[in-house]
Amino acid sequence: MKRLNNDLGLAILRIAPSALMLFHGIPKFQKLIGGDFSFADPIGIGETPSLFLAVIAEFVCPILIIIGYKTRWSTIPLIITMAVAAVIVHGADPFDVKEKALVYLFWFIGILFVGPGKYSLDRK
Repeated sequence: MKRLNNDLGLAILRIAPSALMLFHGIPKFQKLIGGDFSFADPIGIGETPSLFLAVIAEFVCPILIIIGYKTRWSTIPLIITMAVAAVIVHGADPFDVKEKALVYLFWFIGILFVGPGKYSLDRK
């Protein structure tokens, strides 16, 4: 019973933040496919590359994490993106503004360490 609870818990902890992250990634994906490449450039690589990387991190990677495919690798772009959001984009903002990025950051760091669990494609 304990193993079942652990596996279900890992699935929930993997799927929930990834599904929530899609709410941030879908508008960026729609912006990208719509041809609107205007976007913030927090690390100085240009608006279009920044948008493209944000779409990979906030749209593609959460889908991979939800299905549990290459889960640990998929958390890395999200960890980097949330670190940039918390430290660079919202660095001067009050804590309550950067808190969401920090919660996602630590949530995905946790997934990186514990892995996807039994209910994932990685386990097959």
